[in-house]
Amino acid sequence: MKSTRWLWRTVGFAALLSTVLCAVGFAYGINQIIFPKPVARDATEAPQQPAAKPKTDNWEAKDQIRIVALGDSLSAGTGDLSGKGYVGDVRDKLEKQLGKPVFVYNNFAIPGYRTADLLKDWDKKADIAKSLAEADLVLLTIGGNDLFQGGAGIFSSGDGSNSTTGADSSKSQTSQSIQGAEAPISTPGSPDQEAGAGFNPKAAAERIPDALKRLEQIFDRVSKASPHARIFYVGLYHPFLDLDPQREGAPVIQQWNAAAFDLANRYSNITVVPTYDLFQLNLNKYLYTDHFHPNQDGYDRIAERIVETLK
Repeated sequence: MKSTRWLWRTVGFAALLSTVLCAVGFAYGINQIIFPKPVARDATEAPQQPAAKPKTDNWEAKDQIRIVALGDSLSAGTGDLSGKGYVGDVRDKLEKQLGKPVFVYNNFAIPGYRTADLLKDWDKKADIAKSLAEADLVLLTIGGNDLFQGGAGIFSSGDGSNSTTGADSSKSQTSQSIQGAEAPISTPGSPDQEAGAGFNPKAAAERIPDALKRLEQIFDRVSKASPHARIFYVGLYHPFLDLDPQREGAPVIQQWNAAAFDLANRYSNITVVPTYDLFQLNLNKYLYTDHFHPNQDGYDRIAERIVETLK
């Protein structure tokens, strides 16, 4: 009797234990279905991380927006008597659009700079890359001085006379400091600005290949230094339309802009902002008295296009 009693007790205990284990296993299975855990991966297998939303798409979550500008006199604002230039206009318009503080964190633009100057400056100043790393928006203008070089060789002589009068005298001012270059203003009778002088697109076209190589280096450096920022490169316009009645310079400017677009297309965070059309039909309205830089209204138009692109 005793052995039978212990046998039944053992069977009963085993049955109870099995029931408890089944209940625990059932509860664990339900928990895994409702709250699944990540599957462990082999150490040699490349982890597949979910695509993180880039910072460039999350401006709404930021308390403030930082702008960093670099390049030549257009980013420096030469020609805008208010002193803001398009960089300051972008700041004002963007702050109004976003409803939060927008700051020009740093502006490294130097009048007269060419692509080679910007690269040299970058190598000498560690704070350029540091500032770009903290930027939300990067604004860049460069290349105009490479093509025009202060007017040197840009103007071909017409009838060979050595005097300029009337309208031709006013046009002699166009060979001065292009995009801020430190070139002297041509005087009447100078080789670059004889009577009947006109825009010589060949001189600009010959400078494009080398300048584009340096522009590619600039794009690469800026993109890597500001991987989470939106980078806007402002394209070139044709300031000499009134000296170029056959529009021979248009293909040259467009060649540069098209090449810049192709370069920018290699980087997900670089956008080319076209400006050629802004000035094409409003040259006198939007140019400063130096016949090259935008005036206050011209810079405002550039800023409008940038902010519209940002929407």
